[in-house]
Amino acid sequence: MNPIRISAYTMTSALGAGRASHARALIEEKSGLSRCSPDFCALDCWVGEVKGLDKPLQGEWAPWDCRNHRLAALALRQDGFDETVKSLISRHGAERVALFVGTSTSGIRHTELAFSARDPASNRLPGWFDFECTQSTFAAAEFVATYLGIRGVRAVLATACSSSAKVFASAHRAIATGLCDAAVVGGVDSLCLMTLHGFHSLQLIAPQPCRPADAKRNGISIGEAAGFAILEPNEPVDLGLLGYGETNDAYHMSSPEPAGRGAAAAMRAALARARLAPDELDYVNLHGTATPANDLAEDRAVAAVLGTELPCSSTKGWTGHALGAAGILEAALSLLCVEEGFLPRSLNTGEKDPALSCHILLEGMRRPIQRVMSNSFGFGGSNCALILGRPA
Repeated sequence: MNPIRISAYTMTSALGAGRASHARALIEEKSGLSRCSPDFCALDCWVGEVKGLDKPLQGEWAPWDCRNHRLAALALRQDGFDETVKSLISRHGAERVALFVGTSTSGIRHTELAFSARDPASNRLPGWFDFECTQSTFAAAEFVATYLGIRGVRAVLATACSSSAKVFASAHRAIATGLCDAAVVGGVDSLCLMTLHGFHSLQLIAPQPCRPADAKRNGISIGEAAGFAILEPNEPVDLGLLGYGETNDAYHMSSPEPAGRGAAAAMRAALARARLAPDELDYVNLHGTATPANDLAEDRAVAAVLGTELPCSSTKGWTGHALGAAGILEAALSLLCVEEGFLPRSLNTGEKDPALSCHILLEGMRRPIQRVMSNSFGFGGSNCALILGRPA
C-alpha cells in the first residue's frame, strides 16, 4: 500500500489531555495509574482514570450525556483537533469525510447508573436513560459525527482490545475504494463496573499497578481513554500509516493462542503491506497487558517475526489497559515517539521475565525514530498490527 498521511492526532487518558501532557509523562516517567476509589468500586486495584469528567454535557448535547461521550468530547477539544476537522470538512465536504470509531463498552456506565436508579415498585428504568444515545455501541460514532459535523460513512468497530487499531485499516480501505476522500478515526472507552468485575472474575486484575513483562506480573490495570486522528491521501507524507495487518486466530474467547501465531501473522501482513523489512522498524509498542499468558504469547510472536534485538515496551504501565481505546491511544503514543525521538521503557517492570526473549526496554532513551509497529490483540483472537511513522 502507499503510505497515507496522518495530518492530525490527539489523545486523552489518565496522563492528561492532549499530546503535550503525554509526551511530558513519558519522558518524566510519571504514571497516570491511581488506586481505584472505593466509592466507585469495591475491588482492590489500580485504574487509569481520566479526571474532569464529572460535568454533564449541556444544551444540545444533553441527550448524549454519559461518561463515554464526556470523554470523547474532552479529547476532541485537545490540540485543536475539532477545529482541524472543520477545515477538513470545508475542503472535502461533510458527506465525503468518513468516521470510524472503536469502542468496547460504549456508554455502559450510564446503564449501570440507570439500573441502580430504577423504580423499586415497577422495576422501570428512569426516564432520563436513553439507550440509543448512550449505551448503544453505535452511539459512540453518532455522537462524534454529530459533534464534528461529519455526514459521510460512519461505522463502529467493537472487536475488544483491537477495536480502535482496526479503524485505521477500515479507513484506508474506505479511502482506497472511493467511499470517502478523508477519514477521522478514533476510539473511546470509559471505566465501568462491568469491565472491572468482569476481568476480576477472570482473575486478571492486579492489586497493584500493572507490570508488563515483569517476572512477577500478575494482571492488568484497567484504564480509560479517547483518541482521534485524521487520515488524508495527500502528498507528501511526513507522518502516516505505512501498513497494517489483521488476523483472527479464534483460539479461545479470552486466552491468546500460546504460540502467538495469529499475532505473528498480523505483524507479517503489516510488514508486507508496508513493503518493509523487520530491520527497518525502530521500535515496537507492545500490546503488553501484563498478564502472564498474553505477554508470553506476544513475546513469541514478536521474536518469530522481528527477532529479539528490536527495542520493545508496553505503555500500559502509564495509562492502564484502555480496552476498546487502547489501539488509538497506543497508535498516538507511537506517533508521539516518532516526533519526540524517544523510546519509553516498560514502566513498573523491575525484573524482566527470563521466559521472555525480546528486547524489553527497562530504561527510556532518546534517539531518532522513523517507524514504529503498534500491536493490539483482543479477546477472541482479534489481532491488529499497525506500522506508523515516516516512509522509508
